[in-house]
Amino acid sequence: MSQALSRRRFLTIAVTAAATAPLALHGLEADAAAPAPASAAKPLPKLALTDPTAKALAYSEDATKVKHASFKAGSSCLNCNLYKGAKGQTYGPCTIFPKNTVAAKGWCTAWAKKP
Repeated sequence: MSQALSRRRFLTIAVTAAATAPLALHGLEADAAAPAPASAAKPLPKLALTDPTAKALAYSEDATKVKHASFKAGSSCLNCNLYKGAKGQTYGPCTIFPKNTVAAKGWCTAWAKKP
């Protein structure tokens, strides 16, 4: 009789372990897949004027020196809807150039006035 009880106990433990193992592993995978904190992220490099997309959009790091037909006086990356940098930053992210930062005082033909 004691052998039947220990076998029953073993099967109970085995079934419980088999049922809960995927849940435990899923929790570990979720922790491992979590993104690193923003402070650990590398800063994006500045957009090079030689970048093909920058050339195609006539990107300039200084809007006051732009001589493009579609340039509007007073427009710059800082007042563009696509620029995501904070006020006071000299460079910030732009949705057109996701792998680089652009100059806040820069300009390109994709400029769209902030609402």
